[in-house]
Amino acid sequence: MEHEGRLTAVAPAEGRETERSEVERTGAGATDRRPEVVVVADPEVPEKARRRQFSAEYKMRVLREADACSEPGEIGALLRREGLYSSHLVVWRRQRTEGTLEGLRPRKRGRKPEPRNPLTKKVAELERKNRRLELRLKQAEKIIDVQKKVSEILGIQLGDEPKGDSE
Repeated sequence: MEHEGRLTAVAPAEGRETERSEVERTGAGATDRRPEVVVVADPEVPEKARRRQFSAEYKMRVLREADACSEPGEIGALLRREGLYSSHLVVWRRQRTEGTLEGLRPRKRGRKPEPRNPLTKKVAELERKNRRLELRLKQAEKIIDVQKKVSEILGIQLGDEPKGDSE
């Protein structure tokens, strides 16, 4: 909109601030007659971007369609229609020539899981049992020490001590 030779921002939607035009920001004079462009960004930002995964059948179908393209610009139209990049075709063609079916399946990102040792579960179980038995042994030793001290206090001779030895 023009008011007195000056460009102004269009009234924003509710809750949005007005954006200044190029003329207002640069301080250009009234002789500049550029059309006003108001850029309103979408405030919605997805929580977390999801990585696209393509099935082997889809990849093969797109490759067949791309191979059937003979006119200039047909492959570009196919890529735009499917929302793909040319690099997708390059990677998928390489996977097809290698004959790797695994390559046509989407792969998980990140580190590969360590191969599981079949004895890991048994070792963990034995370690738990060992800790439990060590705890019981410590408790039994404490009980025996208490019994020895009580027998000393009461003057009772225990059966495991030699009868001729006295302190």
